[in-house]
Amino acid sequence: MSTIPELYGAPLRAYGAPARSPEIEVSIVIPAFNEAESLTALIDGLDAAVSELGTPCEIVIVDDGSSDGTWKLLHDASLLNPRVVGLSLSRNFGHQGALLAGLSRARGRAIISMDADLQHPPAIVPRLVREWRNGARVVRTIRRDEGIASPFKRLTSRQFYGAFSFLTGIPMAAGMSDFRLLDRSVLDELLRLKNRDLFLRGSVEWLGYRTSTVEFDVAPRHAGTSKYTLSRMLRFATGAVISFSPKPLRLGIWLGLFTSFLAALQIGYSVVQYLRGRTVPGWASLTATISFLFGVLFIVLGIIGAYIARIHEILQNRPPFIIAESTDPTSRNG
Repeated sequence: MSTIPELYGAPLRAYGAPARSPEIEVSIVIPAFNEAESLTALIDGLDAAVSELGTPCEIVIVDDGSSDGTWKLLHDASLLNPRVVGLSLSRNFGHQGALLAGLSRARGRAIISMDADLQHPPAIVPRLVREWRNGARVVRTIRRDEGIASPFKRLTSRQFYGAFSFLTGIPMAAGMSDFRLLDRSVLDELLRLKNRDLFLRGSVEWLGYRTSTVEFDVAPRHAGTSKYTLSRMLRFATGAVISFSPKPLRLGIWLGLFTSFLAALQIGYSVVQYLRGRTVPGWASLTATISFLFGVLFIVLGIIGAYIARIHEILQNRPPFIIAESTDPTSRNG
């Protein structure tokens, strides 16, 4: 039987989420795509951070279809370090799919997600756990990235979060990322959501649990370059908005009403000029107006098409991730 009908609405077992282990207090989940150069330093840094906590922890690292030896390194690390659990996806499912795979496998009472490039400093982990122990169900982070991120990236990030907050009604602060801590009860609810577009940071904010915030300074990448190209960021942003809000469809209605009003004004002007016996000049302006109206029409059709495409993807019943290999025999597919 397909697991997807359950995946969208029901039991946690649809994601293969294991029961919480009483031996694990903190799970750290990390998606990794072609991060072999960073993983050794990452694991060493996390080992030092969790040793400071003095509590049983696990480090779940998900290889998202890498081609640079990431999986071999993870496999070897899991043999040497009992904290490390490696998952290898059958192909590249994207950052959010890999993150969901790791979250579904995590067994701790508190679950921290972070990136593999060391821009999310492992030294921040104990601060997140202290906030959780003080009663926060969600501990989000806000990055300070002046001098690290380009002005263009900081500008587009602020614009995206502003637009997302306006269109969805879910407040999102600039500088948020998937570096956060979730209480087990919050993660259980997160895994029950039915969103096709995996925008996990938006889903966490939508849940509305008691939240604490920790600010941190972004570290330089340990190695390599960012995997988020401009086209990927655009697809990510578009999917996030469409997944959370129908407002773009309503925007199409208002655009149609506005352009229809402009067209009515032009028709009225033409009729008045004709009744006065005057020829209405402006073939070029008429052509430009028609082109503008067709442009608006195609924009509205494109918005409708984007929503229909999401419905089509949901009906295909495809899992958000497929685990091909694991160093933990209890791990199962999405």
